[in-house]
Amino acid sequence: MFSSRSGRPTRRRPVFRHPAQVVVTAFLVADVIGTLLLLLPVSRADEGDAPFVTALFTATSAVCVTGLTTVDTATYWSTTGQAIILALIQVGGFGIMTLASLIALFLSRRMGLRTRLTAAAETRAIGPGDVRRVLRGVFLITVVVEATIAVMLTLRFRAEYDDSWATATWHGVFHAVSAFNNAGFALFSDNLMGFLTDAFVLLPITVAIIIGGLGFPVLVELMRSRRSRNTRTWSLHTRLTLLMTGALLVGGTLFITATEWGNPGTLGPLGPGDKLLDGWFHAVQPRTAGFNAWDYGEVTDETLLGTILLMFVGGGSAGTAGGLKVTTFIVLFFVIVAEVRGDRDVIAFDRRIDHRVIRQATTVALLGVAAVVGGTMLLTELTDLPLQDVMFETTSAFATVGLSTGITPQIGEPGQLVLVFLMFLGRLGPITLVSALDLCENTRRYTLPEGAPLIG
Repeated sequence: MFSSRSGRPTRRRPVFRHPAQVVVTAFLVADVIGTLLLLLPVSRADEGDAPFVTALFTATSAVCVTGLTTVDTATYWSTTGQAIILALIQVGGFGIMTLASLIALFLSRRMGLRTRLTAAAETRAIGPGDVRRVLRGVFLITVVVEATIAVMLTLRFRAEYDDSWATATWHGVFHAVSAFNNAGFALFSDNLMGFLTDAFVLLPITVAIIIGGLGFPVLVELMRSRRSRNTRTWSLHTRLTLLMTGALLVGGTLFITATEWGNPGTLGPLGPGDKLLDGWFHAVQPRTAGFNAWDYGEVTDETLLGTILLMFVGGGSAGTAGGLKVTTFIVLFFVIVAEVRGDRDVIAFDRRIDHRVIRQATTVALLGVAAVVGGTMLLTELTDLPLQDVMFETTSAFATVGLSTGITPQIGEPGQLVLVFLMFLGRLGPITLVSALDLCENTRRYTLPEGAPLIG
């Protein structure tokens, strides 16, 4: 391109100056395309097309792998509409730019620097040079896990519930993809309440949820180190993720089982074995999956509050899970420990945590609290629903979980648009924020005088 005045060549500025901008735009485009496809009459089970807000809400919930719905997925959408939802779940969970980069890698066997930077921003690869290995690892893990869980569920649906092979396969594939991507969409009107005591359905789904919720960087590292079996080579991120995930799963199971043990609306009528099964299942769901085998409108207030906290913490970074992320939470915990002990540095597993990571964790946590509180206040003004139900809903939307006490259809279109924004923010906010802080560091060439405001 030449300048009209001097005739000298000038470089055109790129439309997107930062990879995070590409990621956000890609998710937005996918959301728009999904909405338009669900607006088609062929997507409805009945005659006519879906209302715009219904299509937008469903598409956003699928792309952001949330699972909140305003209509019954099993009866409202046709098989074509359900297939569109499944495709949006897979694309949104895998990562739109990750998928595009993987396709480019397979077709051309090479990737440009801008493509590698964008993929690194979305997958949290160590650096642009590590992207190829990460992409191949992500693809392999996704295919193997989803295929394995799909086969297990298909055989169970066929053998125990007398589904035809076509129906059993469709149900198996749909729920396997939905589980691994932590989406929570189900093809049954009562979600998974009909399988409350079926371990052969609930346990494979929880396995897929946990694997998907660990995050692709952890999965790729575990896959690489499986031969040596030397845990000392694990990175600090992998150690923190596994530690916090295990603690939340065990602690959540004990807490939920105890608080619901005698509740006649949930675990009360069941035997001890089934109580432990369902306590475990519903402790896994706040990892941001969103399936439910009981009615959350019947749970105790203690369980509701505990689930809100578990949802807000969420799962692993750079995966299919949402929420604050377990590493963010545990980093802030180590910050508190260091402050209480009077340590100058924040130490975890004999590693000093970088001050930039601490600032990022603090910023993400505060923005997450602001989003949930702000969304709760806004929905409280827009509806007459109980505060605890509204907070449960907004936390579920921001953390891309999909659990609900059943109030989603009652919120009304203005409130549903608020949830759409929270779902989009929850899926992309941490990606955009952390990658921007990593790649756009502003270094001052001077130091300002110190100030010491009083704290506490």
